Amino acid sequence: MIARRLVAATLVLALGGGCALGPDYARPPVDAPAEFRGQVGTPEATSLADLPWWDVFEDEVLQQLIVDALEANFDLATAVHRVEQAKAQLGVAQSPFYPQIQYQGSAGRQRQPELLGTPAATFDLFYGAFSLAWEIDVWGRIRRSSEAAREQLFATEEFRRGVMLTLATTVAEAYLGLLELDRELEITRETVKSFEETLLLFTRQYQGGVGNKLEVERAAAALAQTQAQVPDLERRIVAQENAIQVLLGKSPGAVSRGIPLADRPAPPDTPPGLPSALLERRPDVLQAEHTIASANALVGVAITNFFPQIGLTALYGGQSTELVDIVKGSFSLWNLAGNAAGPLFQGFELLEQYRAQVAVWEQAKAQYEQTVVQAFAEVSDALTAQQKLALARAAQERAVHAFQESVRLALLRYRQGLSNYYEVLEAQQQLYPAEIALAQVQQRQLVTVVTLYRTLGGGWQLTDTQWIQRP
Repeated sequence: MIARRLVAATLVLALGGGCALGPDYARPPVDAPAEFRGQVGTPEATSLADLPWWDVFEDEVLQQLIVDALEANFDLATAVHRVEQAKAQLGVAQSPFYPQIQYQGSAGRQRQPELLGTPAATFDLFYGAFSLAWEIDVWGRIRRSSEAAREQLFATEEFRRGVMLTLATTVAEAYLGLLELDRELEITRETVKSFEETLLLFTRQYQGGVGNKLEVERAAAALAQTQAQVPDLERRIVAQENAIQVLLGKSPGAVSRGIPLADRPAPPDTPPGLPSALLERRPDVLQAEHTIASANALVGVAITNFFPQIGLTALYGGQSTELVDIVKGSFSLWNLAGNAAGPLFQGFELLEQYRAQVAVWEQAKAQYEQTVVQAFAEVSDALTAQQKLALARAAQERAVHAFQESVRLALLRYRQGLSNYYEVLEAQQQLYPAEIALAQVQQRQLVTVVTLYRTLGGGWQLTDTQWIQRP
């Protein structure tokens, strides 16, 4: 009768439960700006981040490189295994919800000496039993531990999604950097050809008795100086290709190209969306928030440690001198008991553990706020860069056109005897860096779109399958 009442009371506590001690999680207040600094036009909900990555990176070659990276990158594989580890840790945290059942057994041979006329005897002794221990989560210790593990799992999943987004955009940036190096090499080779023509022109003038040796030597020096840039650019291209192959989890090798840099139009202005939406999209912000929630739950665990742990223990088994008799009812044994154990004084250990966990909680909140502020700053930087680079590109294009015209006029004047060699060389030497600068501005302008996509938390609506399998 007593056992039945004990079991009934235990089940009431287990099923009804008590309140989970500790603070319930609430997102820390964030002072989100009404609009991003550097944003053009009225803020609207539409955002570049709503687009899947293949609609942002329309180059088919680049798309395939990103797919290859998402399938084989080692950093992403590491992040996936971290998620699996977090899932297992959640299962470990949830296991105390269930009874912990164990088995035990023993077999031995024992000799009993002669005592008070009782003859000595040797006999066997067999023992087997099942034991059960079940903690009743009255104060919510197990629930808070499970909550902390679950939030840590969510944080790890956001970290993995952040790795996917960073990987896709890093591949895009590296690919655009490769196209820019290709363009620099193309410009350099065209400049070499131009200087070769100039050298030939000066040489003919000199051989015809019109020019002088100084003109020839200056032209030869300009040609050699430009030719020296070719092997260095070729070296940088190989290094860039190798870097891309590493992102793809492959050995060093050549990388295919799609649309050349010179054939890519200037990107249009991209809508960033509402600043408040950034808190729901960026993986690093969401990861930081789940970390707060996990730390918040662990504060509850630290509080429950001040209270007794209440549980139920039970044992059922048998003991006999004959192995075949161990399961017979006459030899069975059992017990059922409730227990409670709690701290009285531990040298303020529990108090200090609680204070330490509160400090971890506060630290997580500070890191979250820092992450949010940094996110707003990164979006503002990208938007500002997008505007300023558009102006810089337009100005640099005008400069290149002007230098190209100056080279044409200088050569025309030189052939007509209206100018000297210096005017021709100066015009050519000014055109070369101007064209290189234009290529660099074009590349930075395209990279800014990539950066904006990453800072806005692009692809936040995509499932894991959609991330890897583009339509």
